Amino acid sequence: MFPEYRDLISRLKTEDAHFSKLFERHNELDHQIANMETGVAPANSFTIESLKKEKLLLKDKLYAVLRKAHEAA
Repeated sequence: MFPEYRDLISRLKTEDAHFSKLFERHNELDHQIANMETGVAPANSFTIESLKKEKLLLKDKLYAVLRKAHEAA
């Protein structure tokens, strides 16, 4: 995700607690969704769709923080 910001992501994960929390939650959702889609964890399509929407919202928030930090640099 966002390979053009790889270095900035690494820095923000250690320096910005809010960013780190958002990033961690995004990764948790990614794993949860993958497990549900492959049948490892039980879920219905509504649950999966809800988690995907939450993950997308987090991605948008992460991108906004990245853009702001990049512009400030």
